[in-house]
Amino acid sequence: MSMEIYFAYCLATALLVLMPGPIVTLIVANTLTHGTRTGLATSIGSTTGTGVLLAVGGFGMVWVLAFLSDWLIWIRWAGAASLFYLGVRQWRAPVHGLDETDADQGPPKAVFLHGFIVAVTNPKTILFYAAFFPQFIDPAGSVATQLTIMSFTFLVIALILDSAYALMAGRLRPWLTGTHRGRLRNRITGSLLMVTGAGLALVRKS
Repeated sequence: MSMEIYFAYCLATALLVLMPGPIVTLIVANTLTHGTRTGLATSIGSTTGTGVLLAVGGFGMVWVLAFLSDWLIWIRWAGAASLFYLGVRQWRAPVHGLDETDADQGPPKAVFLHGFIVAVTNPKTILFYAAFFPQFIDPAGSVATQLTIMSFTFLVIALILDSAYALMAGRLRPWLTGTHRGRLRNRITGSLLMVTGAGLALVRKS
């Protein structure tokens, strides 16, 4: 793979990751609700889930997804229900101000798991990577080496940009203080969580 192709791949990956989707909405919602560290934990969880899919696709183990497809459907539905419930609860949550005691107090294991589930249970993701990666592979070179480099690059870019979303949402969070803005914060984060849950539930195999 030439440097020109690699840089083109990096640019295409960055543009892809920057596009708002279920992962981005979940990261922003968790950050606005619990703080920056919680948003970063969500981005790490989603990157880990993406890494699992890349590993499965890279080793040609599509049969693993086929074998687990029924279980993944149930896991996806459970994750969707959980996110939607959290969204409703956040929408109806009492308004309170933000201070040092309630900042960054989200459950990191739970939000990591939510990020992981959203990333790994989307059946369209592995199919997309299968169509996206070959466009940048040089047949004259080692395909395995190129896939490894591209997968690692994808994960690094995804983690950086998803973390940037968390940091930006974290900067916005202190502005959403006071009774009126606190209610707005609850409505925004509740809506984002419900949309993410609904989107996860409505995903279909293609």
